[in-house]
Amino acid sequence: MAWLKEDANTDPPVWIRLSLWTAVCLAVAVVCACAVGCGTTKWTETRRTATEQLLISDSMDQAVGRLDFRALSGKKVYLDDTYLKDVVDANYLVSSLRQQLLAHGAILREKKEEADYVVEVRSGAVGTDMHSVLVGIPQVNLPPAVSAVGLPTALPEIPLIKKTQQSAVTKILLFAYNRRTGRPLWQSGAVLAKSDASDVWIFGTGPFQKGTIYQGTQFAGERLPIKLPDVPLIDLSTQREPVSLLEEAFYAEPLGELSQESSNTSQEQKGTSTPSRDSTGTQAGEVATKPSSSPPREPQVPSAPTLVMPSQGPAPQVASPMTPQIWPAFPPQ
Repeated sequence: MAWLKEDANTDPPVWIRLSLWTAVCLAVAVVCACAVGCGTTKWTETRRTATEQLLISDSMDQAVGRLDFRALSGKKVYLDDTYLKDVVDANYLVSSLRQQLLAHGAILREKKEEADYVVEVRSGAVGTDMHSVLVGIPQVNLPPAVSAVGLPTALPEIPLIKKTQQSAVTKILLFAYNRRTGRPLWQSGAVLAKSDASDVWIFGTGPFQKGTIYQGTQFAGERLPIKLPDVPLIDLSTQREPVSLLEEAFYAEPLGELSQESSNTSQEQKGTSTPSRDSTGTQAGEVATKPSSSPPREPQVPSAPTLVMPSQGPAPQVASPMTPQIWPAFPPQ
């Protein structure tokens, strides 16, 4: 410590300053090493993948969106989903159909007895398919003798270009009929919709995702500002077959049956009935009068019209100068 005795204002040697800096760095390193921790993340998977659920729901949305329920506008409708019990995601399909009915002006009823028309729906297909294409060396399984030596049991896949495509299909058919008469009103024909999603790997880079459930093209879940060209599909068929079960058709109901059904319904709701007369010809609610001893007069046409009020029972008698007055009979005293 000779440098301290010579001059207190003199800076310490370089080696002293380096030693102090090294000690500080070591102390910071030790503290950081003691403070190092680790974290874990729990990953879970559902029974069905999100891609599968999106594909099925998207195909259902497309199929339901093509239905035209204008024939049921303003009518009381009950949706019969009896034949959709075993269909995948049946609740989503039924709810979409109810929404489409409401959008076209139909009046939904929760009970079949409260509706005038019944819409019956059935499904021909609701499911998914998957296809895969590989350009490169596929995975090769080695014989068991090679694994005994300590080598791997299979050679890994070496793809140059790989594409995996998954698609979903929904096919539904609907028809409507009058609940009372059983006559048809409308049928939708076969409505077929398809949704797809594809993943592409190029020289190990990917996946590039594209399909109806994506908005544009994505790379590993992130959207890319590019759009891959679509291949147009051209339908060359120009002839149409006669109306069959698989085509949309409208049916005209007989007017006679409709008027009869409406009259019966109105009478049941109002509960009105025609007043009956007894053997003496007296209408219910009228009081019989004793015959007069004077000779009968010739009938005269009343000068005033008869006023009929449905809510007040029988029609009142209108007095006129040419007709005799009819007064209620008093009980004998």
